[in-house]
Amino acid sequence: MSQVFTGKNAIVTGGAGVIGMATAQRLVAGGARVALVDRDSDRLNANAAALDAGAAVAIVADVTKQAEVAAYAERAQRELGPIDIFFNNAGVEGPTALLDDYAEEDFEQVQAINVTGVFHGLKQVMPRMRDGGAIVITSSTAGLRGSPGFAGYTMSKHAVIGLMRTAAIEGAPRRIRVNCVHPAMVNSDMMQRIERDRGDPAAMHEKFLSRIPLGRYIEPDEVAALVCFLVSDDARMITGGQYLIDGGIML
Repeated sequence: MSQVFTGKNAIVTGGAGVIGMATAQRLVAGGARVALVDRDSDRLNANAAALDAGAAVAIVADVTKQAEVAAYAERAQRELGPIDIFFNNAGVEGPTALLDDYAEEDFEQVQAINVTGVFHGLKQVMPRMRDGGAIVITSSTAGLRGSPGFAGYTMSKHAVIGLMRTAAIEGAPRRIRVNCVHPAMVNSDMMQRIERDRGDPAAMHEKFLSRIPLGRYIEPDEVAALVCFLVSDDARMITGGQYLIDGGIML
């Protein structure tokens, strides 16, 4: 990859996960320095160690807690410098359950991570960004339609679209761009958990594949490629947008 991000500093939340890591790898390959943020310290530190020496810092934080978000934003700015790129990506799927069986505490936890965590990130990171920076928020195809069995996740991914639109308007005077990506099924631990939760994993895998016109799950690096385009200067007039990466599932 050409050094399109040389001199730029990035924060990636959900840095212990496969999409966060794939995006960090692309950013670092492009010359950026990256602060990886997650609450899973073991996987987070392993991911940071796998990146080029000196290119990444691991910051353990719970995105549901405003004080910890403020701390990760402050530390990233202190160690890297002003922030140019923010991949506001941390999220969980929550349980698989129909509405009448969906526990209130599970619903609230999903909102706390997927919505409040995104809000805290925008609130704390945007003021620390250089003018002309870029933010991408991870939503989902579940943010664009109903998903039976996933009330908490579906609501949360609809909600972050509203946050994205508001942040895009508020960031425009400083040329800070904000967009959403909407992945469908990604080859990840999350999809493996969903397949197990819904019954026989092999049968569920085939059922999900049958819904994808292009015939396979999305690879994390394919999501990362879209994210890195949106935060690059090639996308300098793109803001307030929503970008599917779904293999045609929304057709």
